Amino acid sequence: MLALLGFITIVVLLAAILTKKMSPLVALIAIPIIAALVGGFGMETSKFIVAGITGIAPVAGMFVFAILFFGIVTDAGMLDPVISGILRVVGSRPTRIVPGTALLALLIHLDGSGAVTFLVTIPAMLPLYTRLGIDKRILACVASLAAGVNFLPWTGPMIRASAALHIPVSEIFMPLIPVQIVGLVFVFTVSYLLGRKEEVRLGLTKGAPAGFSHSHELSEEQKAIRKPRNFWVNIVLTVFVLGTMISGKIDPVVMFMVGVVLALMINYPNVDMQRARIDAHAKAALLMAGILFAAGVFTGIMSKSGMLTAMAKTAVAFVPPEMASHIPFALGLLSMPLSLLFDPDSFYFGVLPVVAEVSKILGVQPIQVAQAALLGQMTTGFPVSPLTPATFLVAGLAGIDLADHQKYTFKYLFGASVVMTIACVLLGIFPI
Repeated sequence: MLALLGFITIVVLLAAILTKKMSPLVALIAIPIIAALVGGFGMETSKFIVAGITGIAPVAGMFVFAILFFGIVTDAGMLDPVISGILRVVGSRPTRIVPGTALLALLIHLDGSGAVTFLVTIPAMLPLYTRLGIDKRILACVASLAAGVNFLPWTGPMIRASAALHIPVSEIFMPLIPVQIVGLVFVFTVSYLLGRKEEVRLGLTKGAPAGFSHSHELSEEQKAIRKPRNFWVNIVLTVFVLGTMISGKIDPVVMFMVGVVLALMINYPNVDMQRARIDAHAKAALLMAGILFAAGVFTGIMSKSGMLTAMAKTAVAFVPPEMASHIPFALGLLSMPLSLLFDPDSFYFGVLPVVAEVSKILGVQPIQVAQAALLGQMTTGFPVSPLTPATFLVAGLAGIDLADHQKYTFKYLFGASVVMTIACVLLGIFPI
């Protein structure tokens, strides 16, 4: 009975989110509560919810303060010299311009937002691509690759995987650092080869004619809040916050809270300016925090009620024991294409816990399932998924047709997932 109720709950949740009959926040709260009441749990449901929210609180706190921190240091202009420097270095050679695009996207994606990455990277590089006649599909592709492989501890998929399986972010992320390095090598290799191909096609092996120049322009509003004198201070602060967080010596939420306080005091000592910078990024932070707390309701009810365990025990009967060890490898290969079928909330909070529980019963650690999912599901997959606004944003900013972007970029994003999955096997992170 519990297994059936659990499966029905998952199906209804996925249907509600994918058909957009409910927002993820509403679906993640309402549907499991109704399921718990139908299952006869009554007043116990509130205890399940509190348990789920309690478990999710540190993750939600980290995400909120990560968004604020990166937003503040970016507003202060920490990345401006980096962007200008990249534009100066790439010159007019496609073999430099395309890898330079990847590097710029990689740095901008430090805040974990795909939308911000594309909003900064593509407008900054598009005039250069247009002036030289470089295929704009390459601009969209390379920016997508760099953002997709950059699954940092505070990015949405990592946070969701941690929240759904109640595994600390650092435990999931640390073993994946060498895998991410392999992924980045793939990104820059592909970028160089695409640039080389364009260089030959356009006959630009010696660069553009003399007098060609391109620079990064800021709006008046952006100039008003920039603090260029604090560039190195903000760099040191960012390295300190990230280094301490990754070391695992201090909880990530604490480091980002301290980082936000220091970033505000250093760059915007005026109270009104502090309030304005927080307000500027509060919408994004609150939206994600709301979804994460809603996910706490869902995971709390599903796990504490026993529905998740019952579902897993039922599913185990259909998985041959000798195939159990292959689950992470198979999920790693499929994770990127699954981004076309599931949005991040429905996959990480609806599908992943079931797969992880099945794997656990069969002797495979849930952390390996989380790591496998992160190799593609809404990481390399999000820039071409029709289920994310970022896909439409990248195509629109680059001035190309959505279908052209998806057809051109899909193979490279999928290739990145495959390469990283193989790296996980070779590095012993999970078995084949």
